[in-house]
Amino acid sequence: MVTLALMYGAMNILSFIALRNISAGMFTIIAQCKILTTAVCSTIMLKQEYSWTKWRALCSLMLGVIIFSQPVWGNHEESKTQGDDLVVLGTMAVVIEVTLSGFASVYFEKVIKTDPSHLNIWERNFQLSLTSIPIYSTFILLENGGQSVFFAGWSWIASLLACLGAAGGLLVALSIKYGDSILKTLAVTGAIILSSVLDHLMLGGPLTPSMIIAGCQVIISIINYTFDMSPTSNSSKLSSSQQELYR
Repeated sequence: MVTLALMYGAMNILSFIALRNISAGMFTIIAQCKILTTAVCSTIMLKQEYSWTKWRALCSLMLGVIIFSQPVWGNHEESKTQGDDLVVLGTMAVVIEVTLSGFASVYFEKVIKTDPSHLNIWERNFQLSLTSIPIYSTFILLENGGQSVFFAGWSWIASLLACLGAAGGLLVALSIKYGDSILKTLAVTGAIILSSVLDHLMLGGPLTPSMIIAGCQVIISIINYTFDMSPTSNSSKLSSSQQELYR
């Protein structure tokens, strides 16, 4: 859990570096690559095998989310006027952050599913939060509390958001334990579509025809991945060997 806490801390720092040097649109586009990095890490670390239908669904899902985010990356007013070196630095930061995100999800899945200590999900989350306290406290001390000094800005809204974030972390851990990292990623992308629709209905946010088409593409990709019954290479080899045996 110390390793995981360090990775999450590094990811937060990299996000700040990236958003400081590139536009929010570019950050949004590159961040969607975590769908594929999670699948690649799952293949390498957990020896998971996915059919070509699942890989196609993941690629279609990633492209659909990118197109759905068009109001963000299509807003040219958000483009940065930074130099090329800073743009490269920001791009490298978000690429590393996306890679760490996929690795951290699969790493946590491996820990909770192959735990020799048989600790439950609540104990693991308590360990993660406990080890995160000294890491983030060190960041605060290095910044001298920031421009607003220590513990400033803790309104009831900020406290409520902190509680919601903690509850979301527990739900993510449960989804990984009883599902896997890929299903968690599918749920996150589906939540992007749902939150955008609610934003349009309740706050008058954008919902263009291209966003509707892209949202339908995301939903279809999730369905294709979830209900795909195509055999993997191992199962194909097993079935062929069984046929040879019966012959």
